Amino acid sequence: MLRKIETLMDEQIRPALAAHGGNVEIVDLDNNKLFLKLQGGCQGCSSSSATLKDGIERLLKQNFPDIEEVVDLTDHASGDNPYM
Repeated sequence: MLRKIETLMDEQIRPALAAHGGNVEIVDLDNNKLFLKLQGGCQGCSSSSATLKDGIERLLKQNFPDIEEVVDLTDHASGDNPYM
């Protein structure tokens, strides 16, 4: 399933994030929880939680119903908010 998730990320999610200087890394998939880390412009961005929950998580759950939760492991405190 991780390969299929990576393909979805490469084709639909990462290009959208890259348009704003961001990226996303898959850290782990464990017990139907997908652990992600936002990078670049997404790290520290005030809209990152909306991007993660309303965008990335929604799309992943639509395509992979076994995923119960997407967990953000990003250290947002060390990122710069690109919209400030």
